[in-house]
Amino acid sequence: MSITPLAAVPSAHRTAPAFRGRIGEDARSGHYAVPHRYRLHLSTACPDGLRLALGHSLLGLDGSCPVTFLPAVPDRPGGGHSALSPLYEASAHHYTGPALAPVLSDDWSGRIVSTHTADILRDLDRFRRNGRPSLYPCGTESQIEAVERLCAEGIQEAAQRAGRADADPAARAAALDLLLDTLGRLERYLEGEEYVVGGRLTAADIELWVSLVQLDTVHRFHLDASAVHRIAGHPVLWAHARRLAAHPAFGAHLDLDGIARRHHGHCQGLEAAGAAVQILDWTRHAGDTPGTSRR
Repeated sequence: MSITPLAAVPSAHRTAPAFRGRIGEDARSGHYAVPHRYRLHLSTACPDGLRLALGHSLLGLDGSCPVTFLPAVPDRPGGGHSALSPLYEASAHHYTGPALAPVLSDDWSGRIVSTHTADILRDLDRFRRNGRPSLYPCGTESQIEAVERLCAEGIQEAAQRAGRADADPAARAAALDLLLDTLGRLERYLEGEEYVVGGRLTAADIELWVSLVQLDTVHRFHLDASAVHRIAGHPVLWAHARRLAAHPAFGAHLDLDGIARRHHGHCQGLEAAGAAVQILDWTRHAGDTPGTSRR
């Protein structure tokens, strides 16, 4: 099964990550792949934090790379976390930006290695323990990257544009068309398949699942009911999301209360009729772990 990325859709502007070190790629950086040296700082209410929490659990890294869980709602201006300020200040002289999560830090130096989620997940894959399978199997990297781009542009960014109350109606309609087209493409990819790439659980499934969680728990609140019903009309795709939610590594990190509080804490959009049309009952699988805010 091949997956073609969205070639015609330009990527939305993203703020460049403040730190982008890599583990094990350049010996001169001093970042060797050593157990018990690195630490993740994340909130599972944040999509990027949820991606890393899922990967961390699937790779069995609890004993070799600890996780510091952060509050669902950032406590500093610009979405920063006060708990991360010392790391940022130690890592960049006169740093003035927000102390954003997620972060991979080096406990030996007390500094940040990376704030770039995709790089961090790939580097964590080198630490997998107890014979755990790779999230990036050999030969699947290009397919996984295509799924990541599909989800970023065709689900996350398209859903956000489709729900903007201040946008031109034609622009919103075009964004919804792109969203539905992307969901339809992924629906067809998954027909007869248990997983998105290579017949096994990979980083592509993490990316798709987090995107669908955000679509149903955040973005649908700003769409009309008709749009949400059309989004829900992809039974194979949502069955895939439901099946993964029942997986211990996925459901255990699903912090519905934290996602809702984070959304309401920074969202300035208007609620639409789609808020009343829930697609999946995520509460059946949401866990209560140290990573959730329902303690």
